[in-house]
Amino acid sequence: MKKGILAAIFAVTAATAALADPVEGVWKTQPDDGAYAHVKMSPCGDAICGTIVKTFNDGGEYKSPNLGKALVRGMKPTSSGKYEGEVWRPSNDKIYLGKIELNGATLKLAGCVAGGLICSKQTWQRLN
Repeated sequence: MKKGILAAIFAVTAATAALADPVEGVWKTQPDDGAYAHVKMSPCGDAICGTIVKTFNDGGEYKSPNLGKALVRGMKPTSSGKYEGEVWRPSNDKIYLGKIELNGATLKLAGCVAGGLICSKQTWQRLN
């Protein structure tokens, strides 16, 4: 009986891991206005959101008032490795049309205006 219960627990755990979105994990942003962050990408409802979990500047890690805030919001897959939603830029407190393209350990993020015609882009690196 114990073997059956352990097998069931293992199967559920394996199935849950298999369902994880490939963009999930912790990512290092590019510097923006002299600072960068570690962003944890995880499910939020039927979408993916990215929360700031660590912040860094020239002096190293520091406690930004933006810790715990959602930088990436409501990203939904549009095709293989591509997502659309919103991104928040802390330095000017504005929300932009967001696009993500995942390519292995690299995530290309764009914040756009004018219906996506003008975009500012960053490339993030996967930490885990």
